[in-house]
Amino acid sequence: MGKVIIHATVTLDGFMADSTGGVDWMFDFEAADEDREVLNTIWDEIGAVVGGANKTQTIEEGEMPYGGMLKVPVYLMTHSAHEPVEKDGTTYTFVVDDIREAVEAAKQAAGDKSVSLLGGSISRQCLALGLVDEIQLHMLPLLLGEGISLFGGLGERIALERVETAAYASETHLRFRVVR
Repeated sequence: MGKVIIHATVTLDGFMADSTGGVDWMFDFEAADEDREVLNTIWDEIGAVVGGANKTQTIEEGEMPYGGMLKVPVYLMTHSAHEPVEKDGTTYTFVVDDIREAVEAAKQAAGDKSVSLLGGSISRQCLALGLVDEIQLHMLPLLLGEGISLFGGLGERIALERVETAAYASETHLRFRVVR
């Protein structure tokens, strides 16, 4: 089976979204071909996604992981049951309150490819449960000052081993292995 990865774009001060959940700031930076190559390599590696469903309507409203570009199974954590949703060739399965179940189902669906974890809460829960193998971050040269933190509130120390670092036009790409 593949790895379970946290994959996110963050600001230098560690925010993955502004205080209203917006991510428009991510698209204000020039990217080099090498930046796109790094992203494409990661996207090719992903075989399934686990994320949070703040509300089941988000898919119908167009808030799809990776903008719907990845045609891989998506498992969304929720507190109430909901039938799977099929949209644009992607199946969105809702998992009620059991993050381990969601990650295991995603690993089965992904086969030899990786499972990408999206969102701060999902990422922190999976780190605390020892389910994460790697963290892959794209850091942009921006300080938001406030927003939604990727790792804020984790509440424990987790050792990481740097595997790869690259910097091109405006992004710094960081990859770490979680040390167990």
